Amino acid sequence: MPALPSQLTIENARVAAAELSAAVAADPVLQAGALTALDSAALAVLLQCRRAASDAGQRLQVEGAPPKLVELARLYGVAELLGLEDGTSPPAPSA
Repeated sequence: MPALPSQLTIENARVAAAELSAAVAADPVLQAGALTALDSAALAVLLQCRRAASDAGQRLQVEGAPPKLVELARLYGVAELLGLEDGTSPPAPSA
């Protein structure tokens, strides 16, 4: 099962995207539990993985997403697109 690295930021996003895109085309279940440091580049990587899985006729599944990733995805409006709005994630912050 492909897995996100512990750090996924602009510094390593390009390499991670290339490696993970190929991996999720074969196995669309992406483990995110090790992710501890991230920025918005992590969302770009996940969107690219989603595209790669879709191109292979698969549906990307992100397992073990840390709360910070879910919160960032909600902030950018892509949580549902990435399958991070499944009811097990923490509630969205109130405005």
